[in-house]
Amino acid sequence: MDTQQNTALTRALAEVPGPLPTSGVIHITLPHTDRFTVVGNHLAQHPDLSCTAVGLAVRIQSLPQGAKVGIKALAARCKEGEKRIAAALRELEAHGYLRRVRDRLPSGRIITRTVFCNRPTALLRPRHPAGAPPQPAKPEPAPAPAPTAEAPAPDLPAPQPAPPQAPLSVPPSPAPLFVPRVPPPTAPKAPRRPLPQPSALTPGLDRAATAFLSDLHRHAPQFMLSEEDVRRLVPGVAAWLERAACPDAIRRVLTDDPPHPLKHPAKLLTYRLTELLPPAPPGVDDLAALARPRITVTPFQTCDDCDRAFRSPTPGHCRDCREDRARRTAYAQAAA
Repeated sequence: MDTQQNTALTRALAEVPGPLPTSGVIHITLPHTDRFTVVGNHLAQHPDLSCTAVGLAVRIQSLPQGAKVGIKALAARCKEGEKRIAAALRELEAHGYLRRVRDRLPSGRIITRTVFCNRPTALLRPRHPAGAPPQPAKPEPAPAPAPTAEAPAPDLPAPQPAPPQAPLSVPPSPAPLFVPRVPPPTAPKAPRRPLPQPSALTPGLDRAATAFLSDLHRHAPQFMLSEEDVRRLVPGVAAWLERAACPDAIRRVLTDDPPHPLKHPAKLLTYRLTELLPPAPPGVDDLAALARPRITVTPFQTCDDCDRAFRSPTPGHCRDCREDRARRTAYAQAAA
């Protein structure tokens, strides 16, 4: 059966000016009347940007002012994952298309603005202030007519030498308009923290951690680990168990909300075992300090004279008996 020909495509090819090439792409250019974005070839054919970065730049350039262009916002619109989007944004920032600048609002609050420039090289050229027209060139004075033989030139005073001009000062180079806050992809990365280790990997802890990791795929099927991964992750799980963490709580923290698709479950477990390690449980002395009452209660005492109860740190007499004893002592001294 013959291949069906698209009539509209055949008609459009017939309208392409010039002879059609025998290989390579053939452009059918139709004018846009609405919903279009102008993209420069310096971006579309950038030799150092990846196709993901170029496509992400076109997506950002087509969005309206104030649209969210964070990693999570772009990941919700695009099919690429957050890691690829973050790498593409770092490429755009390294080549000047994307900048993150800090600005202070009139209220004093400091915010971070994301700025996208469609022509970053144009920012390096001197520009006229906004709304100011370019200064017109000053017209050069017309040269004086040369004297002719019929009319002798009048006697003119000798021209005075021009005063020496001060050397032109070179203006200082302007400060950079944007300061990148995200390091370029070639920047050295900080070393990763090592996997936590227990104070002593006892046989009991080793068996419990091995059983926990071997049984993990029954609760989360995507966390199927190899025997080598289990042996490597046993010290990290043992450190959690040593800190009195419940196995159900450990399983929930390690397997909650994994990325889709999960390509390297062992790497994700290594990261979460290291970064989410709980603190060591408090000791007996720390718990005793928490249980110690903060308010000192004065005990009850029994008065030696009237047997009435009163609060006092030491035994003795109540207030009434003390006052009565003081009055009697005063009377006796006055009578004497």
